[in-house]
Amino acid sequence: MNTPTSLLEPSTAVCEIARLSRDARFDGVFFTAVLSTRIYCRPVCPARPPKPENVVYYPSAAAAQAQGFRPCLRCRPELAPGNQLWQQGEHLVSRGLKLINEGYLADHSLEMLAERLDIGARQLRRLFVKHLGAPPMAVHATQRLLFAKQLLSETSLSITDVAMASGFGSLRRFNAAFAEANHAQPRDFRRSPKARADKALVLRLGYRPPYDFSALLGFLQTRALPGIEQVQAHSYQRVFATGDAPGWLRVSAWPGEQHALQLELLNVPPSQMLGVVTRIRRMFDLDADPLAIAHTLNASPLLAPLVERYPGLRLPGGWDGFEVAVRAVLGQQVSVAAARTLASRIVHRYGIAIESPAGVGLDCLFPGPEQLAEADLGQMGITQARIDTIKGIARALIEGRVDFAVEQPLQTFIQRWVQLPGIGEWTAHYIAMRVLKHPDAFPAADLILRREANPRDAPLSTRALQALAESWRPWRAYSVMYLWRAATDSAAARKEST
Repeated sequence: MNTPTSLLEPSTAVCEIARLSRDARFDGVFFTAVLSTRIYCRPVCPARPPKPENVVYYPSAAAAQAQGFRPCLRCRPELAPGNQLWQQGEHLVSRGLKLINEGYLADHSLEMLAERLDIGARQLRRLFVKHLGAPPMAVHATQRLLFAKQLLSETSLSITDVAMASGFGSLRRFNAAFAEANHAQPRDFRRSPKARADKALVLRLGYRPPYDFSALLGFLQTRALPGIEQVQAHSYQRVFATGDAPGWLRVSAWPGEQHALQLELLNVPPSQMLGVVTRIRRMFDLDADPLAIAHTLNASPLLAPLVERYPGLRLPGGWDGFEVAVRAVLGQQVSVAAARTLASRIVHRYGIAIESPAGVGLDCLFPGPEQLAEADLGQMGITQARIDTIKGIARALIEGRVDFAVEQPLQTFIQRWVQLPGIGEWTAHYIAMRVLKHPDAFPAADLILRREANPRDAPLSTRALQALAESWRPWRAYSVMYLWRAATDSAAARKEST
């Protein structure tokens, strides 16, 4: 950490200032390890700051744990947002981390991970140690153990269920690994959360401020599908498939302004819990680094005023890739409201009905590729060209010609998807934004973007906008959100003035 390579890899001096001021913008960007106590902390730790000579900075929790430090009980490193230094872009470490976060190493070896990334296992390990301070297996193990620590602290799950939820196939191995990392047994971390009548699990999901939760909810609200999603002023609810049974979730702000969201889960098997939490973090963009994004976009005279006007704007994700793809096709050259109406008709006819818990009101699953590949989508107001495109996507997914693998490079994803009939650059980039959550996806053909990029004259051409946006890399997807937000507010202002 002593040699800065970018804003996202702060120098020791920057780390020192951040920890002494408890700057939440650096939460998860680095961790503070204290030599005298052998404990590592988040920069926001409320404990009395240790002397500088007793402090060592690490770029990841895994690096600190690899050196024998144990997580702090006060600031709880398991609540820190992810480090974006190597989670963005096309770097091999970035792509490897995405797979690890998806749980790939729970069922695959390091060699298989390396093969998927088209690199040797030794080289992949070397890169992880160089940039994260720990090899891939250690990063994976730390992720599992920190998640287990959170479950022990915040839920009433049995220790056996906690072991399963955190990816351990053996209770004995879990107990041994946990005790080694924390210098205490799992039972020592048990708490007694208040019991809920609906038996939902409640977890805290941290983020770096600023975070405009209201804006993200507003984006999702205009697109929410009845029976599947419900968006209110302060929360998002959804039903989803968890194996052979449905599960439900609700996301809201954590009480008390603690830079966190509250996730409530109902009917989620322990074995799928980490995957669900990972997907929610991605959907709500909880690991984004607004400081780094603003640093790049503020260099643009066009975007700088928008970054200042809309602090904490995030990139909203989608829960299911196929659902987002279908809705993207339905939204080609029509309004958001019209696309939502068409999607609702598909759900009404082909959605999978389920029994909803009392008071939830979410009783339908979006149909999968198997249901829509041969479905009769006529008489719904959908053009035949778009029907053919939707069916083509469904068959391509079934056959494996395209997929939503999070680690694939953006250009690879775009090239594969534009080969499908009816899928152009705009649709492919939009899907990459919402599903892959690729920060540099950029639907340059979008008319609203081209208008907002040149508000006092004719819309820019697609090529001209692409040229203008070169300096916005690697955060072009966030520029889309700023420009769309500006367009929405301008339209609302014009409507009020008439």
